[in-house]
Amino acid sequence: MSILLNLLDTVPSIVMESGAGETAAQAVTQAAQAATQAAGQAAQRSSGMGGMGVILYIVALVAIFYFFAIRPSKKREKELKTMQESIKIGDDVMTSSGFYGKVTEINDQIVVVEFGTNRGIRIPVKKSEIYGNKAPNMSSEPESK
Repeated sequence: MSILLNLLDTVPSIVMESGAGETAAQAVTQAAQAATQAAGQAAQRSSGMGGMGVILYIVALVAIFYFFAIRPSKKREKELKTMQESIKIGDDVMTSSGFYGKVTEINDQIVVVEFGTNRGIRIPVKKSEIYGNKAPNMSSEPESK
């Protein structure tokens, strides 16, 4: 809004008189040049701190996004990886599909897990598909977090 007011103040008004065709064209050219200069000066004045404000705003948004989205996600991934690496034979685990079982064998990236009530079903599972190191809650009481 202030740019428009500056332009209105600096642009000379043109009064057309009859018979002054060539001088009117010169006056229009001068008025256009004056308007261009005024717009350039107003843009320079407004872009000085405005550009810095936009940059600070973007940096603040990136920082907020990092602390609320990326950092907690990386922390959860790190905890999950350490839990998967610390699995040993006899641990009760939960797979990514929600099945609970007991670890019977461990290879490099494969874990053999016993499923079922009689523990007769043994299925090889990738370590990366194990999401929990816990036994199922068979009681009617809800789990506390």
